[in-house]
Amino acid sequence: MNHDDLAHWSKIAADWARDYHNSLRDRPVRPDVAPGDVSAQLPDTPPEAADPLTEIFADFERIVPGATTHWQHPRFFAYFPANASPASMLAEQLANAIAGQAMLWQTAPAANEIEAVMIHWLTKALGLPDTFTGTIHDSATTATLSAILTMRERALEFNGNTAGLSASPRLRIYASAQTHSSVDKAVRIAGIGQENLVKVPTRDDYGMGPEALSAAILADITAGYTPAGVVLCTGGTSIGACDPLAACIKIAKAHNLMTHVDAAWAGSAMICEEFRPLWEGVEAADSVVFNPHKWLGVQFDCAVQFMPDPTNQIRTLGLRPEYLKTQGQDEIVNYNEWTVPLGRRFRALKIWFTLRAYGLDGLRTRIRNHVAWAQEAREEIGALEGFTLPTEQRLSLFTFAYKSDAETAELLDKINRDGRIYLTQTTHEDRFVIRVQVGQFDCTRDDVMMIPKVLKELTEGAVS
Repeated sequence: MNHDDLAHWSKIAADWARDYHNSLRDRPVRPDVAPGDVSAQLPDTPPEAADPLTEIFADFERIVPGATTHWQHPRFFAYFPANASPASMLAEQLANAIAGQAMLWQTAPAANEIEAVMIHWLTKALGLPDTFTGTIHDSATTATLSAILTMRERALEFNGNTAGLSASPRLRIYASAQTHSSVDKAVRIAGIGQENLVKVPTRDDYGMGPEALSAAILADITAGYTPAGVVLCTGGTSIGACDPLAACIKIAKAHNLMTHVDAAWAGSAMICEEFRPLWEGVEAADSVVFNPHKWLGVQFDCAVQFMPDPTNQIRTLGLRPEYLKTQGQDEIVNYNEWTVPLGRRFRALKIWFTLRAYGLDGLRTRIRNHVAWAQEAREEIGALEGFTLPTEQRLSLFTFAYKSDAETAELLDKINRDGRIYLTQTTHEDRFVIRVQVGQFDCTRDDVMMIPKVLKELTEGAVS
């Protein structure tokens, strides 16, 4: 295959992509396949000679779409979305064609400088202080790991990377019980240890209790431990819980602790000013992450971490051997020093295309619609016989239950085998509940209202 072949097949692939997206409503959201079904269709050994592209593409069409969970399906209401607007897909094609490696300014000047400008644009869009800077990671997991590694080094006076942790004091990280499992993963990878992640009790609204945070820190200091940092959440994955940022950050600062805010999903909604009370006080945080790929239409993967001062993170993660220096440019920004990987993709391009192609007003309209449609669907579900609404709606996320835990689990299985919508579960106060999260880029009100329609039919035994 050469570049002339690529031009020919790229046109075919673009047509296929258009037809694929147009046909999604006619497909089940989740495929009816069993483990091993796909691999059984592939040969046991790689080809010795080149296969013709016609054959390769035909096999793709035969094997892949029917065994795919369609994350771009307009009735994908599971997890959080991994959106892909057409503008973002176009930008990703161009970034793939350039195939740059943006580890240094000199290896990718355009990628580096567009990234800096996109961070600046996003601070303005989200209402963050102009003094915030930041970088683009692959996911919020990496951003959170970067923040927790920085907490570790700051607490150890930046000796952990060099001396190791064997002789270090026992560090403690504090997080709400509603924070994402990426926090647990980060404390493990950072060498702090799962046992030293303190899950702080929450209030009646399931946000972290500031008094409980203060008590936990004081208890650890008394026990001889070394508090290192606090991880807070805005829009927790399970039920959308929001910690009281201002009060918790004030306590953290009183103990000279670094704070990191995980707003991976809900952060996108902050382009709408009316939702910003959910993260009131965020401007005082040391680190904030949100994923444009979850709700702004930017193709996965794309997570943005904001910081008022990146110095400590660069000191923690930066490493500049001679072969990574740019001659004559000692103070130049090289974003690989702000994160874990050395190699970096040109992720800023898809943010640039998306913000320009839809504008903030267009993106705000989508988010506001999703919140309103979720509320409408929730009210209809609450009126159905046998259904309860265990948690309050947060933005476009809510939960419901049907009779007993066993019947709720059975219903979820029926829903996902039915295929018209896709939902997932969580546990809330020892109850098995079903999550609904509206946020797919191309969904309509009719798509969202399919949720109560399917529930009604499946519980009343009606035929669609």
